[in-house]
Amino acid sequence: MAYDAPITEIEFCLKEIARIGDLQGLPGLGAYDEDILRPVLEEAAKLARDVLAPLNQTGDSQGARLEDGGVIAADGFKAAYEAFRTGGWMGLAAPEAWGGQGLPRAMALGVLEMFHAANMAFTLCPMLSFGAIEALLAHGTDDQKQMYLPKLVAGDWTGTMNLTEPQAGSDVGALTSKAVPNADGSYAITGQKIYITWGDHDLTDNIIHLVLARIPGAPTGSKGVSLFLVPKVLVNSDGSLGARNAVKCIGLERKIGIHASPTCVMEYAGATGWLIGEANKGLACMFTMMNSARLNVGLEGVGVGEAAYQAAFSYAQDRKQGKADGVSGPAPILHHADVRRTLITMRARVAAARAICYACGVSADLAHASDTPSIRATAKAREDLLTPIAKAWSTDMGVDVASLGVQVHGGMGFMSDTLAAQLYRDARIAPIYEGTNGIQAIDLVGRKLAGNGGASMRAMLTEIDETVRLARSTNDPQFVQLAERLWAASKALAEATDWMLARMKAEEQDKALAGATAYLGLAGDVIGGHFLARAAIAARSKETNFRARQIALAGFFAETSLASAPGRVPGIVESGDRFLDNSRALFGIE
Repeated sequence: MAYDAPITEIEFCLKEIARIGDLQGLPGLGAYDEDILRPVLEEAAKLARDVLAPLNQTGDSQGARLEDGGVIAADGFKAAYEAFRTGGWMGLAAPEAWGGQGLPRAMALGVLEMFHAANMAFTLCPMLSFGAIEALLAHGTDDQKQMYLPKLVAGDWTGTMNLTEPQAGSDVGALTSKAVPNADGSYAITGQKIYITWGDHDLTDNIIHLVLARIPGAPTGSKGVSLFLVPKVLVNSDGSLGARNAVKCIGLERKIGIHASPTCVMEYAGATGWLIGEANKGLACMFTMMNSARLNVGLEGVGVGEAAYQAAFSYAQDRKQGKADGVSGPAPILHHADVRRTLITMRARVAAARAICYACGVSADLAHASDTPSIRATAKAREDLLTPIAKAWSTDMGVDVASLGVQVHGGMGFMSDTLAAQLYRDARIAPIYEGTNGIQAIDLVGRKLAGNGGASMRAMLTEIDETVRLARSTNDPQFVQLAERLWAASKALAEATDWMLARMKAEEQDKALAGATAYLGLAGDVIGGHFLARAAIAARSKETNFRARQIALAGFFAETSLASAPGRVPGIVESGDRFLDNSRALFGIE
């Protein structure tokens, strides 16, 4: 696989759209200086291009395998992980106190995008470790932090998240794994977990599982779930490795994609574990890990979308078919207007999703590191608003763009051994895990919107109004037209927002939730269009080609996604009644 990270676009997005410069000098991010941004991105790009990307298709064809001693990763993955580990990439955004580099999470997102684009199956392994680190930082005891964080931050050990059971998927309250107290304060964990990403492997000599289970006598449902730390290999008091714990992979799931990422069925047979946080409060602890993963999964959509665009663009330059003005003989299909329209659709949607994810990351950094309470509160509200959009809109985008990549390849794209087909297959899991995109829509409407009376969305709409004003003030016809499209789209989003809030307040939640997915899609389009317009405005001072690209992307997105926004409001505010009235009869529900 050939992949060249779009370093200039990533750097520009972080600086001019997400405004990572706001983080410079903040407590806890003292190591960050904008002068290091480009060099870090360049080094990450080398690892992505030279080490990870060449393993993507071979890993897909070979897959991981389960042997008597455990799971064996695809050829080359162990050496690739060692290059990742020794490069210090695991600890890029981790606190310096635990061996990390103390850099912004937003900066780490730029790196993560490259790694996902180059090899999503590989990058799922460290991605889960990022979440384990955050969960331990927030909820672990001092002893747990001292024992496990240095190894996780260094990448010497990896982490997993163990929620799902055969009868308990999104309904975590239905899980039955049990945790029986031992005399020494530990617990004996027994149960089976499924769909556990990188639940076992040979890349490191230990894996730290974070496992949801029930203590005897705990309340039923989600209120009786606790979180436990269960190492694959027990750790002695001096930090050395001891005996193998009673946990193992008993099967590998067969999947349509991400074949090189072992998705494990894990069996816990009285495995020794330790409580993280308070008893029966495990779901709150796990959500720390899951919220981290949701934004990171959004970056999977961006990364796979970028890889699909690059593969399609390369193919369109080489594949010759049909005739075109100025070309003798068969012309590269890039000369055909419909192909170019498809490619710019792909590129514009990737750019919009990238901006949403990076802006969410900067908000998360500000919420954590700012020394001004009002800034922290405002940033936290923005992070909460953008997280479900970043996860759902970006991953839906990734699937759509990967599908368009197959279309550009034509019949060749439908062949199972092509990169275009692999990217399409790999992308399809992202809208499902870490909370399906339907759950993200419910979260956006039911919690993030209604939770503060719509204040966070109104703040976003106010920011969009400022972008409209700036675009109009240029007196450039291209920007004025862009402003008009963005203004009309923002008014459509405002109307849909008011309707959603009114339904939630009137206790007509079913009507609101019937349109929640469509509402999230509209919000992603408008916010993504806002960021692309901001990019075009910021690029006016850049060199001619770069400026032209940003204007082209923003303008095309405005004339397609934003132009359709007003017409989508009825599908949100009026379809609920028709749907709720008729769906029971349609599906035979009494």
